[in-house]
Amino acid sequence: MKFRTRLRVTFVIIIALPLVLTAVAFCGIGLHLMNVQTGFPVVQVDYTAMTENMQEVVDATNEIFFGLRDQLERDPAALADREFLEKVSSLIPRKTTYILVRKDRELYYAGNREAAELIFPKLPAFGEQEAAEDPGLYYDELDKFVKQLDFRFPDGSQGSVFVITKVNSLISRKLLVDMFVAIFLILIFTGLMLTRWIHQGVFKPVNELNLAMRKIKEGNFDFVLQTDAKGEIGDLFRNYEDMRLRLKETTEENRESEKQNRELVSNISHDLKTPITAIKGYVEGIMDGVADTPEKMDKYIKTIYNKANDMERLINELTYYSGIDNNRIPYNFHRINVADYFGDCVEEVGLDLEQKNIELNYSNLSKSDTVVIADPEQMKKVINNIISNSVKYMDKPHGVIDIRILDETDSIRIEIEDNGKGVAQKDLPKIFERFYRTDASRNSAQGGSGIGLSIVKKIVEDHGGYIWATSREEEGTCMHFVLRKYIELQDEG
Repeated sequence: MKFRTRLRVTFVIIIALPLVLTAVAFCGIGLHLMNVQTGFPVVQVDYTAMTENMQEVVDATNEIFFGLRDQLERDPAALADREFLEKVSSLIPRKTTYILVRKDRELYYAGNREAAELIFPKLPAFGEQEAAEDPGLYYDELDKFVKQLDFRFPDGSQGSVFVITKVNSLISRKLLVDMFVAIFLILIFTGLMLTRWIHQGVFKPVNELNLAMRKIKEGNFDFVLQTDAKGEIGDLFRNYEDMRLRLKETTEENRESEKQNRELVSNISHDLKTPITAIKGYVEGIMDGVADTPEKMDKYIKTIYNKANDMERLINELTYYSGIDNNRIPYNFHRINVADYFGDCVEEVGLDLEQKNIELNYSNLSKSDTVVIADPEQMKKVINNIISNSVKYMDKPHGVIDIRILDETDSIRIEIEDNGKGVAQKDLPKIFERFYRTDASRNSAQGGSGIGLSIVKKIVEDHGGYIWATSREEEGTCMHFVLRKYIELQDEG
């Protein structure tokens, strides 16, 4: 439920529920006080029946009533004597109580004639109420409580004497106390109900979210919050889950990146240590006069030069990797002819491979006018890195590297295959990962930082292509990468 809806419902409940419950309590308490406590019937029930303490009204009426009944038993004729009736009326202490005498159907005497004329037509007939069992009648519309006593006049006429008491419109003390307790309980009930509802709907999920955020602060990204709630709370929980998953993913990526950076530093340090040690050794040999012939001197200097080149290559790879990691590889794309470009590359690479006793075979099965959009320098780095890897892991006395260009309608596929020691199937999916090396023992003769193929993959993908590898152990490895052809649109007409 949305907060706005929840606030509206709370506002309605705060107003409506106490009012409804108070009205129910008022009616219930009033009926209890009126019917249970006093025990007299009510002609019509409304709020006036709950005014003043009815027991006091009944007691005041009964005091006069029982006195008249005793007089009737002693001398019935006295009730026909107006002077006697006047005397009785003068002795009534309560101003709102008076007596009324009816002879047959006529008003014979009234202590308060004006009030008597209003109630006279409503009084019960002779014999309708039994005096011994008469609890009295309450006339709600007139606020009058009435008790009836029937007798006979000396001439035999039917007579009835009524003791009438007006009920004052004052709230009874008992009703006030009961209503105060009832309202107090109603407010407590309403408050507890709303508090529980708001706690379940707002504070409980907020506390859960607070706990979850503490877990995030502590670095625990596995604390899951699940909810089917709608509105702001549901959105908040779902946003937390999205944030948690994103933070978990980012943290894991950062940890992996830190691990890879540490591995890079370790790899570069290890690979630099070997040529540096060699350079120091040969320089010390020259300084100590070990290279005492021109042939030895030439050999030492060439070795130092080659080791310095190895160091430069490692440093260049590190610099290039930094550019990849920050997406700052400089590209300069051109339309290049596939046959001319790869022909030049093979010719350049072939000279170096020939010195290492590695046979290079080249075949181009694409059309002579096939063109691709590529950066010549970066693509050359791809070819050199792949061939360098093949040379590095070549374990055959007579090495062979085949370069093939295949035509695939809208693209060309370049295959560079060697007859080296190959890659295990379990390692094959990982060879393009940064810092991954199949030679876990780090053979110093092979060296390498483990980022060469990750650089290759990045460059190929930035050209809009894709790359994969196939391999068999002890038989060799083949690298496949695909580049889209450049197709020039021709004007129609």
